[in-house]
Amino acid sequence: MKIFSGLFQRAMAWARLPYAPWYLGAMSFAESSFFPIPPDVMLAPMSLANPSRAWHFALITTVTSVLGGLFGYLIGATLFDVIEPHLKVSSYWAAYQTAVIWFEHWGFWAIFVAGFSPIPYKVFTIAAGTLSMALIPFTLASIIGRGLRFFMVAGLMKLGGATMEAKLHQYVDRIGWATVILVVLLLLVLR
Repeated sequence: MKIFSGLFQRAMAWARLPYAPWYLGAMSFAESSFFPIPPDVMLAPMSLANPSRAWHFALITTVTSVLGGLFGYLIGATLFDVIEPHLKVSSYWAAYQTAVIWFEHWGFWAIFVAGFSPIPYKVFTIAAGTLSMALIPFTLASIIGRGLRFFMVAGLMKLGGATMEAKLHQYVDRIGWATVILVVLLLLVLR
């Protein structure tokens, strides 16, 4: 069943739209403070669809992610009492507690590593605000960590270009179904 190839074609078409960079920036900002979907899902197809602008897309993603991170920091610093009850019943509570422990042990480096960790970055931004991490180190770590991640994604797509797009299109259904199977197996093992 070829579900994923249609989705892939649609994503590539959307990635070429003139307003796509604005959507990328909005998604990146939101993901750093409250939105659940990482901007890589837009950055990768946009960089693949238009490799000559990949670095531009990575810069947009980095800048807006850091700005969103500062908003997440503000949420943690000023509104944690309001969001804490919701956070405790969400799937993010354990990740939040892990982020707090990471801050206690590694401080600056926790934010840097958050750019690459499976724990959502927004959890770290809110935790940084809650724990009153110094704002300049927080911002610098965010710029470096998020920048490395997004420029790496854009660079890989730029490097692959049209050849990678054709290969992905050829195998996207197999990759998609393999991912679904792995997620189901992981859920069964964790239960």
